[in-house]
Order: sequence, then structure tokens, then C-alpha cells
Amino acid sequence: MKDGVEGQGSAGTGKRFPVAAPNGEIARILLSFLATAGLFYVNIMPALVNGLIDGLGFSNQQAGFVGSANVYGAALGALAAVFIVKRIQWKPLSLWLLLGLMAADVFSMYLDTPATLIALRFCHGAIGGLLVGIGFSIISRTTEADRTFGYLLTVQFGLGGLGLMYLPSLVPEFGTSVLFLSLIAFSGVTLLMLPFLSDYPIEQPTQTSANNNAGTGININMLSMALLAIFLFQAANMGIYAYIIGIGKHFGQEMGFISSTLGVAAWIAITGSVLVILMSTRYGRVVPIVIATVLTIIGTWVLHYSEQKSMYWIANVGVGITWAFVISYLLGMCSEFDAHGQMAALAGFASKMGLASGPLAAAFLVGDDNYGALINIAAVALVGSLLVVILPAFSLDQRN
Repeated sequence: MKDGVEGQGSAGTGKRFPVAAPNGEIARILLSFLATAGLFYVNIMPALVNGLIDGLGFSNQQAGFVGSANVYGAALGALAAVFIVKRIQWKPLSLWLLLGLMAADVFSMYLDTPATLIALRFCHGAIGGLLVGIGFSIISRTTEADRTFGYLLTVQFGLGGLGLMYLPSLVPEFGTSVLFLSLIAFSGVTLLMLPFLSDYPIEQPTQTSANNNAGTGININMLSMALLAIFLFQAANMGIYAYIIGIGKHFGQEMGFISSTLGVAAWIAITGSVLVILMSTRYGRVVPIVIATVLTIIGTWVLHYSEQKSMYWIANVGVGITWAFVISYLLGMCSEFDAHGQMAALAGFASKMGLASGPLAAAFLVGDDNYGALINIAAVALVGSLLVVILPAFSLDQRN
């Protein structure tokens, strides 16, 4: 049954749940929530960084360090996932990880010093990164993983846009607690979805497929280049994104315009992930990735002219669309290198290292208001990502 559900007994209980068909559209949506829950704070990172500055009086650097520590912890968790995804019962572990995320967010509501919040958010990130690594590995076991990653980005940008539109204005009234409550709510919803996912066991190769694949192995050089492309792409975009509210303020834009622009931009950005869902690899990977990455570079550069409302709006909308589009393909590329989910989990690690390193580098670059240098460095990093991704994308296109 392609898009429906199927009955399945839960292990050891005898109970039956309406489990989503493993490769159906419902399952892709549920997996998107699972792979988003541990890293949803990234999608509201501008609100989180700005909330710590306005709500707790953190400096630009202190707020950036909190966000960076959160994602560096996630990178550690994602790296751990690479080594355990083939050996674990992923559903029970995901349950405990979601509970751990919610507990860490509750404690975060009561901390107001940079050092303690940095330490706790690093731990929160490690828990979430392991969960995301598990989610990525399960996604790689679906057919047309690129499409599932497209659903993933649709969920992230859709709900992230909602958060960016409303959370910044709620922080002055309710404090930074509202930021962590939104994360708790997302984890709780994901927890309720977990029983309705299939088990996604690792498929053992048949003798025929083993003979056909003998000696092929994983092309380490191509994989390494794909991972580097992910790191550079994510670092460039998140370095800008973490301070996108500050960029708007620096160029004289009002908070109301900034928050509404970011929210609408995130929703429109869903177009990028929907295009991946519809296109998949029908036109290969090289041409879509090259075109979209060039547009991302242009959109990033346009931020230099953010004193004009139209330019600030166009840059955010354009980069949002291409970000969702390109990263879906990049993550899907890595999932093509093996069928067990280890390389997809490794791609998650590279992604999180980029997401963490971007805000960290930006915190040092920005200082008080050096946003021009931040924009320039981000554009250079995007050019580097484009240069290293072409060969592995071409290699996969030829193989397929």
C-alpha cells in the first residue's frame, strides 16, 4: 500500500498500531519530524540568538557561542550515530532521546548565565544529534531518499517559519522560556508519532545482489568531497542565518518587518524542498545543484544592500528556497553510498559541524557590527562548496 497504513504488532506487546507504509508519503512525513526534533532549534536560530541578547542581555558573541555549542553537541551525537545505527533497536532509543531533549529544554528555562547555558545546550545538542543521526539512517532505508529529505526540509522550513514569525515578539513579554517551550512542544508531538513508524530493518543482501556489488565498495574520495560540500554549504548559510536579525537591524530595518520577512521567507522556502520531492533525480544532480548554489551565492551577496527592504526580502526568500533545495540533494547524495544508513548518518555529522562552525566563525567576525565581512566570507564558502560538489554529483549521475 503506497500511501496508506498497515497493521503491525509492536515488539513484545501484542498490540497493533496502524503503522504507515514504509515508503509511503505518510511515513516520509513522520520520519521528517523524527529527523527534525533533535535539531529544530536550528530552524529558529535567529530567534534563539536574538532572544538571548534581548531577553538575557547576552552579547553577540555569547549568544552565538550558545547556539554554536548546541550544534557542536549535535555533531558529536551524529558522529556517535554512525557507529551504532546498524546495531541498535532504534525505536526504544529514540523514545528515550526525545524524553532527554524535553528534560534539557525544561532545565534551560531556568538558566541565565552564558557558561551554564553553553554547557547544558551542548548536552542537549549531543542528545538531539544522536536522534537526528538515527533519523537520517532510517530515511536512507526508504526508496528515493532525496524525496524524503525534501519532506524533511518542508517540515523544517514550514514550522521554522512559524516560529520566526511569532517567537521574537513573544520574548520581550514572556522571556526566553517561550523559546524552549516551543522546542518541548515539537519533541512532544514527535514522541506521539513514533509508534506509527515501521521498524525499517536493515535489508540483508541476496546472493545475487552481493555478487553484483562485489568489489564496488564506497568511493571514499567522492564521499569525502560530498561531505566537505555539505560542511561548507551549511556553515556559510547558518553563519548568516544566526545573525540575520542583527543584519536587518544593522541596516535600519524594524523588528516587525524583519520577523515577518523571515517567517514568510521560510514558508516560501518550502518551494525548494517541494521541487526536490517532485523532481527527485529525474534531471540528475549536477545541473540542479549548480544552478541553485549559484543563486544562493547571489542571494547572499544581495544582503549587502539590506538597507532596502526589497533587497532584504528578496535575499531571504531566495536563499531560503535554494538552501532547502540544495541541502536535500546533498544529503540524498550521501545516502546513495550505502544501504545501511551509516553514510547518511555521517552526512548528518558533516551537516551539523557546518551548522555549528558557521555561527562560531560569525561570532568572531561580527564583533559589534562587522556584518559586511560576514557576508563576504559566507559567499566565498558557498563558492568552495560548489567547486567540490560537482565531481561527486557527476559520479553518482553516471552510476545511476
